Amino acid sequence: MARFKIRHAVVAGAFVVSFAAHAAWEPTKPVEFVVPAGTGGGADQMARFIQGVVAKHNLMKQPLVVVNKSGGAGAEGFLEVKNAKGDPNKIIITLSNLFTTPLATGVPFNWKDLTPVAMLALDEFVLWVNAESPYKTAADYVKAIKAGDAGKYKMAGTGSKQEDQIITVALEKVVGKKLTYIPFKGGGDVAVQLVGKHVDSTVNNPIEAIAHWRSGALRPLCVFDEKPMPYPNKVTATQSWQDVPTCRSAGLDVEYTMLRGIFMPPGVTQEQVDFYIDLFKKVQALPEWKKYTEDAAFNTTTMTGKTFVDWLTKAEATHKSLMQEAGFIAK
Repeated sequence: MARFKIRHAVVAGAFVVSFAAHAAWEPTKPVEFVVPAGTGGGADQMARFIQGVVAKHNLMKQPLVVVNKSGGAGAEGFLEVKNAKGDPNKIIITLSNLFTTPLATGVPFNWKDLTPVAMLALDEFVLWVNAESPYKTAADYVKAIKAGDAGKYKMAGTGSKQEDQIITVALEKVVGKKLTYIPFKGGGDVAVQLVGKHVDSTVNNPIEAIAHWRSGALRPLCVFDEKPMPYPNKVTATQSWQDVPTCRSAGLDVEYTMLRGIFMPPGVTQEQVDFYIDLFKKVQALPEWKKYTEDAAFNTTTMTGKTFVDWLTKAEATHKSLMQEAGFIAK
């Protein structure tokens, strides 16, 4: 709310009142938009999409500058923002390495070291194979894994002891057979490995593989969510995201969704947080955002404030449990 300073004086027998309105806070220099992951992945694509629409619609006076800091499974980016105490000109987009990286590496970081701003969406995970593979369904692929030698089938994923490998370990437990997990720097690299037939499958986010699905190079087998994705528009000539069955319906009882959230450094003011909450509300009101979320098949749940903090607290506990089960907690 604008505050008004009232000054009055007697001038020729009349009162003159002047109002000096104090504008709400806004950035006074370019805002660094940190991505704690490699280029081409889901977080990187979302950050660059936001950067583009903010500039196109002049939603803020200063530019957003996307910077990838993927070292140490994202620890490089998290620690930079953690150490930028009180700097409102720096924000970070997070994925679930917000929880997994400190648990797996022991790096001195926790999500509570940052200032939560908003959940923008939840991202899905899809089991993908090369379109030229013989596997038409998840059941086909599971049957092949069970029949093959341990480690025969290769799963590409982003990083080690992160979301993709957590899902891979869960798959191994359901199928009862070991997969060979091969980590890459980002989701873009992972998709390219599958297109090139260097691996047998991936669990990429929809946005990381949609272009290759549309081109006919990749095939989605199932989504790791409790219900199908609610997007009926055709991506290919014959299929929409809604046509991709759940993995559970195919006999793979594994579910997992991932955070796409925005945080700031510690020690910033509520007024500064509110600026970014308002900025992202403006982004989410754009028709481009609607198309983007449909193309990327996001779960469009959004949160701010205490609701978001409560969700983060529960999500951290869930990830700790999953990683303990997988043996991924740092000793």
